[in-house]
Amino acid sequence: MKSVHVRTASVISILLLAALSRLLPHLPNFTPIAAIALFGASMFERKWQGLVVAFGAMLLSDALIGFHGTMAAVYGSFGLTWLIGYFLLKRPTAVRVVTASLLSSVLFFLITNFAVWYGSTFYPQTPGGLLACYTAGLAFYNGQSFFLNGLFGDLFFSTVLFGGYALLQRRFPSLRVA
Repeated sequence: MKSVHVRTASVISILLLAALSRLLPHLPNFTPIAAIALFGASMFERKWQGLVVAFGAMLLSDALIGFHGTMAAVYGSFGLTWLIGYFLLKRPTAVRVVTASLLSSVLFFLITNFAVWYGSTFYPQTPGGLLACYTAGLAFYNGQSFFLNGLFGDLFFSTVLFGGYALLQRRFPSLRVA
């Protein structure tokens, strides 16, 4: 098997495993969503494959978890996160991965909370209502912050995916880009 096929199969397997990890018990918002998009954007030679596989992995896990009313916002921010990875992680370094992960966390928070607010009957459709929605997203619920959980989850899973793959590349040189 050509090394490019081994590399592609390895990346796809890693992304599917990461997506399936969403099925394990976890803190709210402590998920691999952003890391999957960033890793997919960075690791495929044909960059569009990273988006297709990342969305496919998400659809697979969402089909098992269940769909909800803000799916468009989640997938939209997921696509934008992929773009961050596409532009920032052509040559991933620890600093670039952390930067992309932090940007992705903030982007996800802003987009998905805006989607919760938009058209909501719970929050008034005013700037104050939007601020209240963002404040609620930052707030602690039973000692947990949805935003901080997402931020730490993005950093954790990005470290696992990028760091783990870097270790695999050292052990198996055929996984390196030629």
